[in-house]
Amino acid sequence: MIQSDQHQIRIRRALISVYDKTGLVNLASTLKNRDVDILSTGGTAEFLKSSGIDVIDVARHTGFPEIMGGRLKTLHPKVHGGLLAVRDDKEHEFDAEHHGIVPIDLVVVNLYPFEEKISRGANFETCIENIDIGGPAMIRSAAKNYTSVVVVVDIEDYDTVIDGLNEHNGAISSELSRYLAAKAYNRTAAYDAIIGSWFSSQLGSLRTFPYHTISGQNGKELRYGENPHQWSAFYQTSETRPGVATAFKCQGKSLSYNNINDTDVAFELISEFGAQTAAVAIVKHANPCGVATGISLRDAYIRALRCDPVSAFGGIVALNQTIDEDSANEIIKVFTEVIIAPDASEGAKAIFSKKLNLRVLLTGLLADPAENSFTMKTLASGLLLQSRDNAVVDQMNLKVVTKRKPTDKEMSDLKFAFRVVKHVKSNAIVYAKDGATVGIGAGQMSRVASVRIAAQNPGGIEQAIRLENVPTYQSVLASDAFFPFSDGIHAAAEAGVTAIIQPGGSIRDRDIISAANTNNMAMIFTGIRHFKH
Repeated sequence: MIQSDQHQIRIRRALISVYDKTGLVNLASTLKNRDVDILSTGGTAEFLKSSGIDVIDVARHTGFPEIMGGRLKTLHPKVHGGLLAVRDDKEHEFDAEHHGIVPIDLVVVNLYPFEEKISRGANFETCIENIDIGGPAMIRSAAKNYTSVVVVVDIEDYDTVIDGLNEHNGAISSELSRYLAAKAYNRTAAYDAIIGSWFSSQLGSLRTFPYHTISGQNGKELRYGENPHQWSAFYQTSETRPGVATAFKCQGKSLSYNNINDTDVAFELISEFGAQTAAVAIVKHANPCGVATGISLRDAYIRALRCDPVSAFGGIVALNQTIDEDSANEIIKVFTEVIIAPDASEGAKAIFSKKLNLRVLLTGLLADPAENSFTMKTLASGLLLQSRDNAVVDQMNLKVVTKRKPTDKEMSDLKFAFRVVKHVKSNAIVYAKDGATVGIGAGQMSRVASVRIAAQNPGGIEQAIRLENVPTYQSVLASDAFFPFSDGIHAAAEAGVTAIIQPGGSIRDRDIISAANTNNMAMIFTGIRHFKH
């Protein structure tokens, strides 16, 4: 007779089949001490037996051996019937008794390490062999019948299950079972999503399928979202791109939603510069407020801060090299929320440790700005998916379109500015001089407004009596997209700009070039747009 309890699930028989055996002995011992029969497979059975825990081999239970190199072992009616049988259902009871199927009340499963294999760059055949079939099937069967079967897929839940068994004298509450079932379905969904994404990536080109799945793991609930009334959580995908998601936090309080978002922007921006020349980016509200290269990280930081010291307060600082003591001492002079870099010296860490709330994230590597991957945005009832903007200025076909060619110094600053403007919200304008930003205009509805706002940063054009005293005097300008009208060119000239880099492509390009020539500017077309919304 198949029996069930309306509020509690009595555990009499368990099936355990795990790849990761961490914490398993304690759980299995608890079950044996409560006279629970344990069914097990292959390596798990051998492990438990070697630990002095009696188990019944699944092959003996089903009367069918493991075959095909272990690919087929739990896909059997005596396993899935024991999981799926609805207790107190007369038809299910009859079928179970007729076919010799006994109920299984607890399933403990964790899956083959597919994610680990792809993250380590295993070959195609190895990855395929690490696609678990029997595990997800058992998880789904057990979770569907959560009112009678408890399913455990996370090692972190072992202690909770043990506590539940002790509290209810060998039973598990229906509330806990329902929670574990929901967690189990999310696990199999994430697992399949990772496999699907990986399989798609192996095609060698971007394809559109009728369905697209994304998955996240190690979900961590945050204090709140962008605003205190919004719930939020942070999940890591299977992508191994260095950044805030993969970084080691060596000190500081928990990251907020806005911290995470802004830090991602900062690190993606600083990665544009590689590690050869010291570079620093300061980001506030998902836009850079200062970026610079320098002879040292300290020098680069001072020059980046100079662009907009007011906005830098409470910002994110990203550095492209190992942080040394000199730069650390300089950074802590200004209140900073997060610092992110590939590494930090022990001396720098000691300096940062004096600021207990300061978060310091170390990534090990920079991100590859030319990497071919995806980004996405959520909509009401939808997703926007696109390939990452991996265009880098050094690989572009730059075309001089004005009478005057840029000098070598201007060309260096133009490339610097175009690297930065890629990471500024559109309409985006960046003024640069001597490898440092001197003005940034972000997120304006009008491009000419961005040109003017960028020249009005603290200490900018409005506060100077003579143009020669303006930070943008004899600077270069980068625009993320074409200029629709020549007014933006004339406004740049008023700010002291000598050269411009922009994608080109406007129906008024001839007028734009003419305006540049009139103002004795050099202008370069990249042919590549960097909209960022």
